[in-house]
Amino acid sequence: MKDQYEDIIGHEHHVSRRHPPMSMEARAAQFAPFSALNGHHRALMKTVEEHIARQENPRSATGTVPGLDIDGQL
Repeated sequence: MKDQYEDIIGHEHHVSRRHPPMSMEARAAQFAPFSALNGHHRALMKTVEEHIARQENPRSATGTVPGLDIDGQL
């Protein structure tokens, strides 16, 4: 069976003389409203900030230090 694209396989990719190629940023912006992970970056940055804050101040929201039992013993 003859391949349906056999007649165009050897051709070079067409480059328009009239329209300049679109930048990658402009192409990506066309699909931004359809992002499957909308808000993912914001949530990730919040988690990073919380992690850094815990490293700077190891007390959690309950006032305990991670790794210590209720009496403050390791």
